[in-house]
Amino acid sequence: MHMLNLGILAHVDAGKTSLTERLLHSAGVIDEIGSVDDGNTRTDTLALERQRGITIKSAVVSFPLDGVTVNLIDTPGHPDFIAEVERVLGVLDGVVLVISAVEGVQAQTRVLMRTLQRLRIPTLLFVNKIDRGGARHEALLREISARLTPAIVPMGTATGLGARTARFIPGPGPGGALDVLAEHDDTLLAAYVENTVTDALLHASLVRQTRECLVHPVYFGSAATGAGVAALLSGVETLLPVADGDADGPVSATVFKIDRGPAGEKVAYTRMYSGTLRVRDKVSFGADGAEGRITGISVFGDGTDIRADSVTAGRIARLTGLGHIRIGDAIGEPRKAHEHFFAPPTLETVVVPGPDVDRGALHVALTQLAEQDPLIGLRRDERRRETSVSLYGEVQKEVIQATLAGEYGLDVTFRETTPLCVERLVGSGQAVEFNKKDPNPFLATVGLRVDPAPVGSGVGFRLEVELGSMPYAFFKAVEDTVRETLEQGLHGWRVDDCVVTMTHSGYSPRQSHAHQGFDKSMSSTGADFRGVTPLVLCEALRRAGTRVHEPLHRFRVEAPADTVGALLPALARFSAVPETTRNRKDLCVLEGTVPAARVHALQQELPGLTRGEGELESSFAHYAPVTHGTIPERPRTDHNPLNRKEYLLNVTRRVGG
Repeated sequence: MHMLNLGILAHVDAGKTSLTERLLHSAGVIDEIGSVDDGNTRTDTLALERQRGITIKSAVVSFPLDGVTVNLIDTPGHPDFIAEVERVLGVLDGVVLVISAVEGVQAQTRVLMRTLQRLRIPTLLFVNKIDRGGARHEALLREISARLTPAIVPMGTATGLGARTARFIPGPGPGGALDVLAEHDDTLLAAYVENTVTDALLHASLVRQTRECLVHPVYFGSAATGAGVAALLSGVETLLPVADGDADGPVSATVFKIDRGPAGEKVAYTRMYSGTLRVRDKVSFGADGAEGRITGISVFGDGTDIRADSVTAGRIARLTGLGHIRIGDAIGEPRKAHEHFFAPPTLETVVVPGPDVDRGALHVALTQLAEQDPLIGLRRDERRRETSVSLYGEVQKEVIQATLAGEYGLDVTFRETTPLCVERLVGSGQAVEFNKKDPNPFLATVGLRVDPAPVGSGVGFRLEVELGSMPYAFFKAVEDTVRETLEQGLHGWRVDDCVVTMTHSGYSPRQSHAHQGFDKSMSSTGADFRGVTPLVLCEALRRAGTRVHEPLHRFRVEAPADTVGALLPALARFSAVPETTRNRKDLCVLEGTVPAARVHALQQELPGLTRGEGELESSFAHYAPVTHGTIPERPRTDHNPLNRKEYLLNVTRRVGG
């Protein structure tokens, strides 16, 4: 039987989880449709999800569709949980992107659509809630064309909008979008010129172009009443590509989610691309080639997961036994390097434990949460005994707090959320410390040069010395330490977009006295290179200079035109810079940039400034140099190589200069 791994994506409150319930009911998997309001949906299994009525973790459920078994993956809609969506995108064969017929295209919708198009994932659009007051059809199609993509093919017409009797009438389908299809199909264009276009030719062109992500069929309907759902299921079956892969080929799979079983064991949600995995198979995984033995496999079918002896290419499975596996790890042959599709978190806060909270237990709990959310980083400050967590937004902070209380029994609060800045080099700089020369107390020669690199290029490490000039382990120690040290620049922020070049190297060969063992005091070790590298690198950074950059969001405010007089001073107060202003009937649309740290406050104040009619959309744009106020500093968590005396006292017992 063919497999189709299908994602359901949407902005928050578009009705994504309700659509999942309706699809499962239509396929005969469940007898009664669950309700988000009642907290009894099949995919929102976390108590917190049911309490808040939002999806926080992605969930997999399966249903049969004629000759295809569909693995349906419900993903979060709230932008604070975009990390969950990111991990799912790489394992999908197709997507249904849900849009509300009332709220229309939202900022999150556009972010998702841009990403789906960039990754060329075949996508159907489902306009939900046609039974709600304010639902739109023609106007919404124009909005989709203007704000998402003009390459849409309406697959029918919605009638009776705004009432429980609203219906979706299929047709004319591709015949009504001949111009859109002919743009990418020379055969169809020739047939149009010769007046020989047939329904079969149109349908074949629609199937091909949908699967190539050139066009996007649009369905209207209601998850609440079931209108349009049968037509959508037909489109899923006929227009989206099924999973491919050779069951007899080499094992290749990707882990996109980590969960914990009843006994606390790791459960890895895995998409199989090639080969077959069996219980008791020994497999390699991750960049370091770690090995583990699979102790259990379950696959998805008929609305639940079923124990199995094996899993083949194309399927999604839950694997146990791989204790050290992480999200994003490849099992067997890597398919491709893991990519980040969305912007990283731009906010940070310090977790403050309650008076009776054990700090060790809190650290374990936070580590497990970060393990399940790899884009959510932890920063441990051993000296202050504090842990910082990076965030996408305030809702995520509330969810972390509730999760720690509900699942771990840990009562915590948070300090004020602050922006997560980066440092970028102003110029180039270099430094060197020579072996056996004062004031270097380490038995190692390390010279480093730092140079700026293009924005978005990350950190590069290069050699200007011969690789054979000393043992490879010493080079590896230098590179690893360079990357670790760059997490805290001159102002305490991560140094990004630079190239570090090793210009000098040297070591003391292994020494021993006659009839005695290895003499550590006369021979270089990896610890020497790990000790001296931060001193050299920080001196090179000091000579190059760094500038702190803060995260900026691009915003779009839509508000009544007569409220702009009150709105503009407020935007200035939040350091928001409007770049374009245009009027649309009695509305004014302002677009520009605003510091990420001020978005939440602006969102809270906007209703009062616009009589409750203003709408704010924002998403990460870029980092920009801090130009106002004092330069933000971040407390260091290391032994501070910027202070040589303090550093040497902490790192080595030898007396340094």
